[in-house]
Amino acid sequence: ALETLKMFEKKDSRVKSAAATNLSFLYYLGNELDQATNYADLAVNSDRYNPAALTNKGNTVFANGDCEKAAEFYKEALRNDSLCTEALYNLGLAYKKLNRIDEALDCFLKLHAILPNSAQVLYQLASIYQIMEDPNQAIEWLLQLISVVPTDPHVLSKLGNLYDTEGDKSQAFHYYCESYRYFPSNIEVIEWLGAYYID
Repeated sequence: ALETLKMFEKKDSRVKSAAATNLSFLYYLGNELDQATNYADLAVNSDRYNPAALTNKGNTVFANGDCEKAAEFYKEALRNDSLCTEALYNLGLAYKKLNRIDEALDCFLKLHAILPNSAQVLYQLASIYQIMEDPNQAIEWLLQLISVVPTDPHVLSKLGNLYDTEGDKSQAFHYYCESYRYFPSNIEVIEWLGAYYID
């Protein structure tokens, strides 16, 4: 794939930008951040209005720890294409990392309107409400999430934990049992179930 894409580097700017965008993404997946950054720069310089190129550039900056600058690239990508879901999702993650929780929530609620059955978006919404110390909302989003991915043991144990925190032992027991059924090696779940049976 890398060899094929490199053949397009010498073409006109739009083709070059598309090829460089894909090369940047492939290097990013391979955890070769220097190469990913080089190709992200080439993609953006070839076509400043390419939202995928701007998103990739944001990703490389984010991976290097500069969340503020990454957020700027994601916002620029969204100015060029307001439906660029990758940029919107990553902007939400950047805001979450920067502890700008209200802005992160806004991003993920917008995404939920575009992608109502996205497991990642539902998980992020639940996570944000948990950070905001609103367990009831977190539970609501996790319940929606398990309707999309009913066999995810991590989500089921998270639900068990939230119900336990709220004092609802029977619901907590139900979700911890379900989590144990799909992944019987989670020590925290085993410990909780053991303590429940002792009680």
